[in-house]
Amino acid sequence: MRILIAEDDSITRLLIKRCLEQLHHDTVLAADGAEAWSLMQDHAFDVVITDWMMPEMNGIELIRRIRERRSDQYVFVILLTALTGKEDFIAGMEAGADDYLLKPLDREALKARLIAAARIVSLHRELAQRKAELENLNHTLYETGRIDRLTGVSNRLRMEEDLETIHSRVRRYGHSYCLALVDVDNFKAYNDACGHAAGDQVLRAVAQTLRAQCRVGDEVYRYGGEEFLVVLPEQAADKGSIALERMRSAVESLAIHNPGIDPPGAVTISVGITIMEPHQSRSIEEVARDADQALYNAKKQGRNRVVWAEVPAVA
Repeated sequence: MRILIAEDDSITRLLIKRCLEQLHHDTVLAADGAEAWSLMQDHAFDVVITDWMMPEMNGIELIRRIRERRSDQYVFVILLTALTGKEDFIAGMEAGADDYLLKPLDREALKARLIAAARIVSLHRELAQRKAELENLNHTLYETGRIDRLTGVSNRLRMEEDLETIHSRVRRYGHSYCLALVDVDNFKAYNDACGHAAGDQVLRAVAQTLRAQCRVGDEVYRYGGEEFLVVLPEQAADKGSIALERMRSAVESLAIHNPGIDPPGAVTISVGITIMEPHQSRSIEEVARDADQALYNAKKQGRNRVVWAEVPAVA
């Protein structure tokens, strides 16, 4: 183990060091509590053996600081002192010491304490590792629970969470965002002509193409069926139009043949887009409804286009 010795008496300090090295432990020396505490800011130790009475910072204060600091690594602390009263023993344990050694140092007693320390340190390491593994697993479960399994983009649960956050910033911080609903044109005809497996491949291709055209901070969600929702935070109307037109063009450029339409042509998307700005008072549902109406108009006007919602300047 890596052990820090805090002892102001040089002879005792060297004696402890020699005993520990004979037991094959790595040791670091400190002349008082303040030096020991300074060393602990930059180095990790499994065990601290500290004298009680020291200048600058005594052993009790050092132990209190060790126990108060935030760290995932547990430090086993042995308090070394010439004080023999039961009240002294209790005071040291209440401060946070794990064990107690009396001066003059007994080598066999020290060896016994270190056997116990090794068990405790090993147990805490194992617990810390399991905690980290559990946290990673929980994070993975959290993330996978918010991903659409077919397309690989975010699902409706993540969409609802994100929209709540983004929408709240409109009034609170004066932010804005563009919201677009995207629908794959003539998707039923494609499914009927090519089968559902091929239809799934189209949805994956469209989803990944939309996401590839996003800037950092933008997000694509599977809205349902062949519909996707795109959110562009902090995006002005003109920039939003450019971004969605780029997405529409990219999907068309995939040149996925749709034999189910007459005349046959490429798979395309229709887009309805709206913007939410600080001077407006629409709810999230109203913003989505306006984008949906714009999408309906895009379909009505012939598909494969981006259409803006008609929203009053002040609501």
